[in-house]
Amino acid sequence: MTADFIRLDSIGIITITNQVASVLDMNIIENYIKESTKVNTNKVSALCLPQSKSYLKILGIPYLTNNGTPIAHNQIKEVIKRIHLFNDVMLASSPRIIKASPKSDMAVIWIDI
Repeated sequence: MTADFIRLDSIGIITITNQVASVLDMNIIENYIKESTKVNTNKVSALCLPQSKSYLKILGIPYLTNNGTPIAHNQIKEVIKRIHLFNDVMLASSPRIIKASPKSDMAVIWIDI
């Protein structure tokens, strides 16, 4: 597999190619990451290919928390971890949160799964 594009961001490492990745390709990448001294392997969740292009849209969530700050991505992730329905679901990207309207106190959240 030759990578046409590799991007590193706060979510993780994203590799884009026009070829289908094989199990061997995935194992090579996984071994390289595990043996790298610059990577904290405790923070590596899993190496996987996208399984679907679905999303979940959540409505009716308060935009502000109890202390008056806007709801954060990490709070959404923590709640999702505690719901048994999402036990085997990996997030494809960080949740997107917007205020429903300028005068509203409700949020709209999109979760790519």
